[in-house]
Amino acid sequence: MKKILLLSDTHSHIDDIILKYAIQADEIWHAGDIGSLEVTDAIQEIKPLRAVYGNIDDAKIRGEFPLHQRFDCEGVDVWMTHIGGSPGRYNIDIREEMNQNPPKLFICGHSHILKVMHDKKNRLLFMNPGAAGKHGFHKVRTMLRFVLDAGQIKNLEIVEFGR
Repeated sequence: MKKILLLSDTHSHIDDIILKYAIQADEIWHAGDIGSLEVTDAIQEIKPLRAVYGNIDDAKIRGEFPLHQRFDCEGVDVWMTHIGGSPGRYNIDIREEMNQNPPKLFICGHSHILKVMHDKKNRLLFMNPGAAGKHGFHKVRTMLRFVLDAGQIKNLEIVEFGR
């Protein structure tokens, strides 16, 4: 069993609120637009991190993290990228792979809009945690917490906090 904290679009912002939730997790996953390695360094000081780079991330961040991560965690096939689209409207760059070899859990960021939904066609769970940073059009900062256990995704919680 692993407790996961999922965030995205920090845009160089890390604060005590994010770190408070990070301490409670077993792993932190960041779905891109990190903004600064100070964000990932602060997280990695306290917990293991899996991350992908986003469209605003510079060469330094792109050298540290991949565009896509596909991995197994607690029996759940996970695919994380930054610009992935959403069910029925996946990014053209991933659409073929998504249709031929869908994961059980697909994660992306980019939109700053929290969204969790079942993709019935590809039989997967889609997650976008919204934006945990302060830069962007969003009015509420958001993250997701959940548990992976024996191939199951459980106890999904939305974490909302003000700008």
